[in-house]
Order: sequence, then structure tokens, then C-alpha cells
Amino acid sequence: MKPNARRQSRSLAVQGIYSWHVSQNPIADIEQQLLLETNVKHLDVGYFQDVVRGVVKNYATLDEALKPYLDRPFDEIDFVEKAILRVSAYELKYRLDVPYKVIINEAIELAKAFAADDSHKFVNGILDKAVRVLRPS
Repeated sequence: MKPNARRQSRSLAVQGIYSWHVSQNPIADIEQQLLLETNVKHLDVGYFQDVVRGVVKNYATLDEALKPYLDRPFDEIDFVEKAILRVSAYELKYRLDVPYKVIINEAIELAKAFAADDSHKFVNGILDKAVRVLRPS
């Protein structure tokens, strides 16, 4: 699979998790809608589905793993930053086929693209610390 396909899948996964958090709609509906609206030719659909479904299934565990490294309560984190952190935490913990440096770099790029101006620094700081717990090896 081309790295760009993974990048597109990760970006779409962040959008899906954001939408799920904001709308509280079933993730299957969100997933289906995003796939209908996206050119799946440039996407690793299996990766996207694994990440989105995995985050929804494990979000409480992922949030708990991130909380010790936050400078504010988890509920006060911007929805976009929260989606990026959850997707990245899922990948760090469950997608051992992806190097942790790639995951963190991709999270920084997603924060630069979708979040507030300095969000990439916040995301980087959290993930740099959380990687020790989420991927200890």
C-alpha cells in the first residue's frame, strides 16, 4: 500500500472520529457516508475502517492513556485535537506495523491541516510522552 493512501485514510479517520464525537451518530453511518463522499481509489479502506472502528471501540482506554500527559481536563480539549489524539493513540497501541515516529509525524501534519495554529505543538507534546505507555517496546 502506498504511504499516501495511508495518509488519506488517517485523515479521513480523523474526520470520522470528529463527526462521531460531535454528532453522536452511529460510527457505521458516518463511515459509510465518508466512503461514499471520498474517492476510495486513493485510500486504504481497510486501514481507515480498522482505525475508525478501533477508536470507537477503545476510546475510553485511549483517553485514559492520554490523560496523564494533558495540561487540562480531557473534556476541555478541542474536538479536532481530540480526534487526532485518539486516532494516533489507537495507532500507537494497536497498529504495531506502523513505526511510532510515522504516527507522531502524521498527527503533527493533521494538526497543522485541521486544528488551531499551535495545536501541532500540543499534539506532539502529548504523543511524545504517551508513546512510552502506548508502545513501550
